[in-house]
Amino acid sequence: MNYRHAYHAGNFADVLKHSVLFALIEAFKAKDTPFALIDTHAGSGCYALDSEEAGKTGEYREGIARLLFPDLQRNGQGSLPPLLRNWLDTIIALPGNEHGLKLYPGSPLQASLAMRATDSAQLCELHPEEAARLRELFHHDHRVHVHQRDGYEALKALLPPKEKRGLVLIDPPYEAQDDEFRLIEAALKTALQRWPTGVYAIWYPIKLRSQVQPFLRWLQRCGVRRALQAELLVHPDDSSLRLNGSGMAILNAPWNLDQVLREPLQAMARLLSQERAASWRLDWLVQETETPASQVPHVRPLSPSRRPR
Repeated sequence: MNYRHAYHAGNFADVLKHSVLFALIEAFKAKDTPFALIDTHAGSGCYALDSEEAGKTGEYREGIARLLFPDLQRNGQGSLPPLLRNWLDTIIALPGNEHGLKLYPGSPLQASLAMRATDSAQLCELHPEEAARLRELFHHDHRVHVHQRDGYEALKALLPPKEKRGLVLIDPPYEAQDDEFRLIEAALKTALQRWPTGVYAIWYPIKLRSQVQPFLRWLQRCGVRRALQAELLVHPDDSSLRLNGSGMAILNAPWNLDQVLREPLQAMARLLSQERAASWRLDWLVQETETPASQVPHVRPLSPSRRPR
């Protein structure tokens, strides 16, 4: 309850999380039928980058600002991949950003900007002030419903959605990282029983690699037939004193999502490097075998981080 995303909005972790979210929504939009988004930790929805909170950390300068105003032609780096360019266009077009980057939309607002009129969103936020801001932001949008309640508990009531297809975004503050992983595991166990065909996207922080591995191994054993892992590291994953990187685990991921994300991840690693070159990882934690009749998922062991240059 002490966490405030206003201090961290638009940082390198948001770039990964929100570009993956954008890719997932675009995948759902490939079909005409409506889809539902359920966000378990929605926050307040939009953040002022000239606020006192954002000014104290300036994290957005090492994140979203680098993609919006990069010197792409230097050293022959070229232009941004289409996915990142299209995602950034939605942020630039946000009212309030006409004269430069002033506002950064959180997951709920970014999703609403990408959704169609027939799609819907269920937003859960436990903190009273954040939930009130969220309601004010979406009071005019009939597609969006705000719930001031624990997002994990809400999944029991919200799943499966009436649309029968869609996405659950789980993006908690991880104030106690190990405990949060256990809460996510419990919530996913129940959610998958209620809605085994839903897509689940879980954002996770990376400080020490040893803290993340048990959770990723649990995902390999949770019973889904496809689970994709996408990570971006701007520091080595060997210190608990700072956020070294973050990842997105996508359960029941669309078939070609790995191909969609590969080039954007390479570009993020290139543009978001800090005192050393950033690294990225894109791999299937669980991938269905080529013989559908067997219905047996192929579980790959976790591999070392890939560091393309």
